[in-house]
Amino acid sequence: MVPRALTSVVVAAILYAGVAGAISLHAAQDATTPATSLANALPPDADGEYIFKNNCATCHGPDGKGSPQSVVGFDVPLPDFTDCPTNTVEPFGDWNSVIHRGGPIRGLDHHMPAFGDALSDAQIESVVKYLWSLCDNPAWPRGDLNFPRAFFTEKAFPESESVWTTGISTSGPKSIGNDLVYEHRIKQRSQYEITIPIEFQQTTPSGWVKGLGDVEFALRRSFIANLEHSFIFAAGGAVTLPTGKDEVGVGEGVTVWEPFAMFAKGIGANGFVQVHGGYMASSNRTNVENSTYLRQAWGYTYAQDHGFGRAWTPMAEVLWSKESHGGPNVVDVVPQMQVSLTKLQHILLSVGVSVPATEREGRHPQFLTYFLWDWFDGGLFQRK
Repeated sequence: MVPRALTSVVVAAILYAGVAGAISLHAAQDATTPATSLANALPPDADGEYIFKNNCATCHGPDGKGSPQSVVGFDVPLPDFTDCPTNTVEPFGDWNSVIHRGGPIRGLDHHMPAFGDALSDAQIESVVKYLWSLCDNPAWPRGDLNFPRAFFTEKAFPESESVWTTGISTSGPKSIGNDLVYEHRIKQRSQYEITIPIEFQQTTPSGWVKGLGDVEFALRRSFIANLEHSFIFAAGGAVTLPTGKDEVGVGEGVTVWEPFAMFAKGIGANGFVQVHGGYMASSNRTNVENSTYLRQAWGYTYAQDHGFGRAWTPMAEVLWSKESHGGPNVVDVVPQMQVSLTKLQHILLSVGVSVPATEREGRHPQFLTYFLWDWFDGGLFQRK
C-alpha cells in the first residue's frame, strides 16, 4: 500500500509544482536584450581584467564601483562590485547568465547588454572571476555554496530570507501546521533565525483547536566554506520555548535545547548533498524525551533555456530520529520539487510529501509546500 500511495502523492506534488510555476512562466521567459559585439578584436591572451577594463569600465567604472549618471547617461544605480555582501551572494550561474544574455534575463535593467555572441564561455568565466576578486575579503562564502533549500535539512549557508511552510495530513486525524521562518544574515558567516508555528488540529468531527505553537530561536555560523572543493560546514544552537498550549495539543509544553551542525557538498555541475544533525534536550523528559536526529537531502538543479531560464530542483530527503534510552528508529522519506517563480530567482515554491518509512502506526503522510522569499535580493511583489 505504501509504494502505491507514495507514487500517487509524488505525481500529484510534481503536477502541483508545474501548475504553480506556470503562474509566472511568461515573466521568466521574456525576450532579453539583443547580443552586442565588442568594438575591437580582443588580444588572444586577454584575461578577465583586460576585458573588463577595456569594454565594461565605461559603465561599471575602472574600479568596479559604477560610473556616475553624468557618464553613463541613465539614473539606474549600478552595482558596486567591491561590496562583498552583494558580490558574493549570487552563484556563478547568475553572473554567467547576465553577461551572456544581458540584464533582463535575471530581471535586471536593460542597459546591461548581452555579450554571449562576443565572448567565449572561457572569456566570460574569466571576467566573472575578475569581478569576484574585487571583493577582497575571503571570509564571505560564495553563492555557489548556497544549495537549494529542502523542507527539513537546513542549509549551512547564511541567508536573509523568509519562508512560509505548510504541512497538511493526508489521512488520519486532520491537522494543518504552518511555520513562518525569518532568517537574517549577520556579516560574513553568521545568521539568526526565528520560527513561529501556527497550528490547527481537529479534535472532533466539527471542532478544531488552533493557535500559536512553540517558538524557536536559533543562531548559527558557517565555519568552513571551500569553493574549490565545493563544500561548506556550519554549526549552531537553538532553543524552543513553550509558547503554545500543550493541554489542547498545540505545542509541547517544554523548553528544548538543540545543538546542531550542517554540511553540504556540490556534486558535479548541478548536483548536491546536504546533511544536518543534532541533539534535542528536553526540560521535562516526562512530556518530551531527549532525542538525536540526522537528516540528509540529495538534489539536482536543472535550468530551462539552455541553463539561463527557470530553475527546477527535484530533491529527496531521508529523515532519521531516535529517542534516548532505547527508543525506536523513526525514518521518513520526503520527495519534493522546488521551482523558481521569478527571473531574479528570489521567489521560490516547493512541494513534496513526507512518508513514514518506519513506525507507521499512528503516523500518516503529509503534503508539504513552502513559499520562499529571498528579501535581500528583491521585493516580495517584484515580478521580474
